[in-house]
Amino acid sequence: MPGKNLVVAQSGGPTCVINSSLQGVVEAARCFENIGTVYGAAHGIEGVLTEDLISLSAQTEEEISLLRYTPVAGSIGTCRYKLKSWQTEDFERIINVFKAHEVGYFLYNGGNDSMDTANKIAELAKVRGLDLVAVGVPKTIDNDVGDSEFQLIDHTPGYGSAAKYWMHAVQYANEENKGSCPADPVLVMQAMGRKIGFIPAAARLADPKREFPLLIYMAESPCSLEQLHEQVNQKLRECGRCVVVISEGFHVGDLGELKDSFGHTTFSSSQMTVCQKVVNYLNEKGLAVPGNARGNVPGTDQRHSMAYASVVDLDEAYALGQKACELAARGEGGFMSTLFRVPGPIYSVSYGKVPLEQVANSERTFPQAWITPNGCDVTDDFIRYAKPLVGHEMLTLPMVDGRQRITRFQPIFAEKRLESYVPQAKRIEK
Repeated sequence: MPGKNLVVAQSGGPTCVINSSLQGVVEAARCFENIGTVYGAAHGIEGVLTEDLISLSAQTEEEISLLRYTPVAGSIGTCRYKLKSWQTEDFERIINVFKAHEVGYFLYNGGNDSMDTANKIAELAKVRGLDLVAVGVPKTIDNDVGDSEFQLIDHTPGYGSAAKYWMHAVQYANEENKGSCPADPVLVMQAMGRKIGFIPAAARLADPKREFPLLIYMAESPCSLEQLHEQVNQKLRECGRCVVVISEGFHVGDLGELKDSFGHTTFSSSQMTVCQKVVNYLNEKGLAVPGNARGNVPGTDQRHSMAYASVVDLDEAYALGQKACELAARGEGGFMSTLFRVPGPIYSVSYGKVPLEQVANSERTFPQAWITPNGCDVTDDFIRYAKPLVGHEMLTLPMVDGRQRITRFQPIFAEKRLESYVPQAKRIEK
């Protein structure tokens, strides 16, 4: 007798390794007889609501294996559709879709909001008499899933690759700044990180011995624009040049911010960037040496530049997808697969589970002890934490005719069995 079907979905901002977790789920599912067809919900929970379920079991092994090298969420898509308590029709629709397609397992890959959604769906399924096992798969480049004591999860898949991106970006930027400093002595680079500083902090991995004229400002940095200006000029007096890495969440006043459906500020869509504000301020107030400040604002390439993906990150993301599938197959619903750092001088992790409810109701902050007293750098404790996550090698990508070979699924969808449906929040938007 065939087992119940499994639906896996992805939510929030994508990462270089999100598809590695997906590969882990699909390949692990083949090992369990109680799991039938594996479906991917097109564009996250929205795909469940609209009954757009692509059969991952029907895809070739080659395409599944290429997920390791396929960045972001182009394979099955992601979304920023938040399920709120008043959206009762949406919750009922999800249960009806799962019933119609004999779904017994639901895996949601995402951050805190996604873990909350998975938990709510699991609780409603119990009330409605649906035998559903819901498991979370952690994901976010911000590394803000879990708690500040690192007891729920040591780090999230996606962060190691974003950190590796910034490690190399700052190495290259320092060479640029060193070569062009007579005319452009200050280079300001803006990093992702609305509220938490793990991404800009990774700039220090480019220069762990502090040989660059590098200043790092996170959203949590206790500095004003005036203090930043003073510190930049002090660095200019010492070195003649300066590289500044600043969080998009560093407070510089009004930016004309725009919000997404999760209520998060989308700085890349706002009217002004933090980087431009800082560059303008430095040039208006004046630099301690001749020349100007220039700015560089990377965008979503921070999370999709596959050439910079961390092999360590890819391997851990895959293992967490496997672990989530294993938990589901064993009926251990209500948990998120997680990883813990094993104490000792050699980096290694162990895999386990933590309750979804605990993850959904927590949010990690950047340890204040990892920020230097002057507010423009991070400590060696942070370097020891983050350095193992970026690995020691560059990923070798599969290429065809000079272009990267990326997963391309066949559009094999489950036959729709229910009436068409428009998600509640989208009806209101109209």
